[in-house]
Amino acid sequence: TLLELVAREENGLGPPFGPALDIGTGSGIWGVQLAQRGWSVTGVDIVEKALRRARERAAHAGVEMRLVHGDVRALRDSGVGAGFRLVVDTGTFHGLDEQGRSAMARELDAACNDDATVLLDCFRPRRRGPLPRGASREEVERAFRGWEITDVEVADTDPDPIARIFRFDERFYRLRRA
Repeated sequence: TLLELVAREENGLGPPFGPALDIGTGSGIWGVQLAQRGWSVTGVDIVEKALRRARERAAHAGVEMRLVHGDVRALRDSGVGAGFRLVVDTGTFHGLDEQGRSAMARELDAACNDDATVLLDCFRPRRRGPLPRGASREEVERAFRGWEITDVEVADTDPDPIARIFRFDERFYRLRRA
């Protein structure tokens, strides 16, 4: 489902598609896929070990991917840059508290082009032990003032047995500036 949403941003055109930011890139799984599609990807994560894995994954895939050590709540301080057309977050926002979410949204607002799209993958809110509690549509809207949710897609995780156990009930929120 995420790559289908990304394809909408590509509008059937060929690469290069422009700058993309992979928030909480982790081991770079999605960032590498975006780079393979023709996006100029910057991945940001606060965990150095994850960034090392992302570097290895990008090298193994033969793609260029800029990797930045930084906190999503202070992107400008990390030197991540600006002018992003696409932002992908597959699990950071919904794990932050309300203050952290607002800070992340402000930082993305500053880092994005006027025509940017933000794609957020959020679990439906509920307690899951140590796992992120999730975020509702209202919580996304509250954090991303000045942005509009244009699409909500159910993430296809049902075949995953772990997803069934924890009932992630994920949604992809597509946001554009209002």
